[in-house]
Amino acid sequence: MRDSHWKAIGALFAAVAVAMGAFGAHSLQERLTEADQLGNWETAVRYQMWHALALILFGLMHRQKGGASPAIGWLFTVGILCFSGSLFALALGVPAAYIWPVTPIGGLLLMLGWILFAIAALRPARD
Repeated sequence: MRDSHWKAIGALFAAVAVAMGAFGAHSLQERLTEADQLGNWETAVRYQMWHALALILFGLMHRQKGGASPAIGWLFTVGILCFSGSLFALALGVPAAYIWPVTPIGGLLLMLGWILFAIAALRPARD
């Protein structure tokens, strides 16, 4: 994938994070009555936004760092979908028994993305 694709995916995830944050604050206030539901929703939005920004940064760095591994972008993308997606589902009342492994798998993917990002950042820039 080209660096512009990663930037576009990150920007789209950021837009969705803003929409989900607004939706949670304005349309779901009465539905998310339990403290853990609202907390899950807010955590999902926060992690999605941070990792959307990470995807944009990865897209900017991708060309400079000798074509940093696209695995970084894929780990962030799938990590966002698994981690934030499962937390959104939990907040909306999907039983944890149905999605319990998805959240930690998503978190692991995000961590692996950051580790590869750090390794790529340490590599010398390509001329």
